[in-house]
Amino acid sequence: MDEEQAKRTKAWVGDAVLALFAREWILRQTDIPLGERSAVFKAMTCNQFLSTFGQPTQVEADIGVVYETEGLQAAFDYMEERLLPVFKKQRRNAKQPGNWKKRR
Repeated sequence: MDEEQAKRTKAWVGDAVLALFAREWILRQTDIPLGERSAVFKAMTCNQFLSTFGQPTQVEADIGVVYETEGLQAAFDYMEERLLPVFKKQRRNAKQPGNWKKRR
């Protein structure tokens, strides 16, 4: 397997771990209306958001590496510490779907 293929494989795993993290986080947020959960999920997992941290495939690959080497909780901790603060800040500042607090 060449380097690019290995990165894509790690990214494929990282994408799945990110999706699980996002869904679990969204379910714990009682202030996100049911009808907006999908928009928040998309905003949290889209390439536009991930590009804040670098090339999206690499960001997902990094998540995949943490998951594979340290486990699910470590990957969740990684996203909670690195991605979540930026996501929350962007949502507070945005005027788009998924900005549930700004519309209240």
